Amino acid sequence: MIISVPKETTPGERRVALTPDAVKRLAGAGVSLRVARGAGEAAGFADDEYRAVGAEIVPDAAALRRAADVLVTVFRPAESDVADLKESAVLVGMLQPATNAALVRALAGRKVTAFSLDALPRITRAQSMDILSSMATIAGYKAVLLAATTLPKFFPMLV
Repeated sequence: MIISVPKETTPGERRVALTPDAVKRLAGAGVSLRVARGAGEAAGFADDEYRAVGAEIVPDAAALRRAADVLVTVFRPAESDVADLKESAVLVGMLQPATNAALVRALAGRKVTAFSLDALPRITRAQSMDILSSMATIAGYKAVLLAATTLPKFFPMLV
């Protein structure tokens, strides 16, 4: 099985779908991993880090998508990229299917099985996959840090 990780193309998106640590665990399970050149740079992960844990670095984005049995993304792919996916491939990412009917139709037309992580239930059993709660936690933490940097006094302060 080939799991592929593309470079995110959504403006402002700095995350990558799999970190080198996750790639290492998957490679240890006998899965072939392909990572787009530069996919992790904005998140602080160099291509050499992925190479060191068993991933192949692929410079051609379309070739990466065509070879994937499973394409793991952060954000949804462009509709034009869906044509590159194999029939019966699997796509995992935040796809926002309720607001992207054209993408859903394109995926169905290619017989792609899609798992939209933003549609997972926010329940205890699914907590390890609940990306919305984890991103909300990070956003809340960052909000406090940003507020502390603009506060004219030491943080925390006594009233």
